Amino acid sequence: MNQPSPAIVAQEGVRRLPRWGLLLFCAVYVLFGFLWRDPWRRADISSFGVMLELAQNPASFLSPTLLGQAVDTNALLHYWLGAAAIHWLPLEPFVAVRVLFVLMLWLTLTATWYGIYYLARGPSAQPVSFAFGGEAHPTDYARTLADGGLLALTACLGLAQPSHEVAAPLTQLCCAALMLYAFAALPYRTVLPALFGTLGTLGLTLSGAPTMAVLFALAGALIYAGSKREWNALILADGYEADPAALQPHERRRWLWVAGLAALTLLSALLASQLELWRWRLQPLPSRWVEWRDLIKLHIWFTWPVWPMAIWTIWRWRNHWRRGRGAFSLTLPLAAGLICSIAGWIGDSPKDSLLLGLPAYAALAAFALPTFKRSAQAFIDWFSLIVFTAAATAMWLVWIALQAGWQLRIVERVLAAVPGYAPVFEWGLFLSALAVTLGWLYLVRWRTRRLRPALWKSMILPAGGVTLCWVLMMTIWLPAINHARSYTVVAQEITQTMQAADPDVRCLDIIGLDEAQASALLYHTPFEVHRAGTSLQCNWLVTDESQVMLLPHLHDMQQWTEAAVVYRPGRSEAIHLYRRLP
Repeated sequence: MNQPSPAIVAQEGVRRLPRWGLLLFCAVYVLFGFLWRDPWRRADISSFGVMLELAQNPASFLSPTLLGQAVDTNALLHYWLGAAAIHWLPLEPFVAVRVLFVLMLWLTLTATWYGIYYLARGPSAQPVSFAFGGEAHPTDYARTLADGGLLALTACLGLAQPSHEVAAPLTQLCCAALMLYAFAALPYRTVLPALFGTLGTLGLTLSGAPTMAVLFALAGALIYAGSKREWNALILADGYEADPAALQPHERRRWLWVAGLAALTLLSALLASQLELWRWRLQPLPSRWVEWRDLIKLHIWFTWPVWPMAIWTIWRWRNHWRRGRGAFSLTLPLAAGLICSIAGWIGDSPKDSLLLGLPAYAALAAFALPTFKRSAQAFIDWFSLIVFTAAATAMWLVWIALQAGWQLRIVERVLAAVPGYAPVFEWGLFLSALAVTLGWLYLVRWRTRRLRPALWKSMILPAGGVTLCWVLMMTIWLPAINHARSYTVVAQEITQTMQAADPDVRCLDIIGLDEAQASALLYHTPFEVHRAGTSLQCNWLVTDESQVMLLPHLHDMQQWTEAAVVYRPGRSEAIHLYRRLP
């Protein structure tokens, strides 16, 4: 059943991207950002601290605590998974948690690839059939779009940092990708889509986004309920005859999926209610231009470059919606993307909402690839080449200037942003950065040669450029970033001060510290950390600068003297350290 389509693709244009190249690229993107670095502030170290305590006290899994105090959050799943990794993996705690989240990010990329693949298999998504043959084979066409969509996802600027933190956003992203795969694959498979769809919906509910889980499942049920024409076209494309009696079992199967998704929606809502996970609140639309500007800028850079490609897809495939032929291939990712975009405007956490929509945006962006003209592809290539080469060159030059001690204004600004940082040279980080930079040069040389056409080629440089800059940040710039974004320096200074004054010190009381500060002291210091009033006898006490004036009203300070004030590098944040008088 040939459908009018804006995609005109010959078999030559759907050449397969080498699997080793795609797997190597994904491995580099996933691993760099988890390797070598310390836990960062704020969600990263806060989540890890709760996981660490939950691993020691599994009985509190329904109400996780940090140093005995309940954590005010509606996200549970990532705590459970992290605590299980710490408990079962014979590794250092933060390494064990990172191994788990590495696998979670890999699962996200895999689920996105297969989701786009099955979306592109739909009859309405196929390119125009040629009069004398030679058009792209459906399976090859779907595989090529999946390759391009995965590259588009990794090119998203907003994906890099949240997807490499051991926090709730990555868990939510993984569950959203599983749901996209499940809804796309349901017409073709049974067991795996049903399993991953259930896991994704319930996981999204337990990871702090029950509203999004319910909306995604409900949208899927409504789309399947109204997609009789698309479903029958899919069955006929698989070789079934146009016999109403032969189509009845498949029609019943469609309604079975609708009922299953409706039941899953209800189950997620009941689970969220039972565990009191409904914390999402609507926010009024901005009333000032500054707020509108900030939201617009966030949407533009966070979802770049998939948002202009998604808009182009909607425009070029507009006739499919007019004729009701875009149910599976286009309406599913469009519905998910709209839900996340609207939530980004009216929700209380725009970045987290937009992050959940990135797999859907990437799926829509993939359908723009077969409609691009050569001029558009050339613009994407040259724009990516110039921007990312310039950015990487600047990062290398400033790093060399730091290592050489050159007295340049840019070097002075960098050092002023991270006071106390002394440039260090590490061979492992340097060689990793050099290898990825040489890989970028090879990629540029390969892309600028005359090559046979392939739909995924226009996404190679954007994805490679983002990965290059991310790897440079996570290698040659990592010591400076760790110095600025972690609490390692603060914890080390507190530890040295305490041990210099009292070599036999064993414990430390805290009062008025937030979750990130408390988690950092729990992990980075060798002492037993307690909340003030819960230990029998600790001779040392720390508090945040904001609590210093209130401290005499909360604690008897006549027996204490201030031993040090420790500042977090580059921040106004300060921690006051007190010692009990003899």
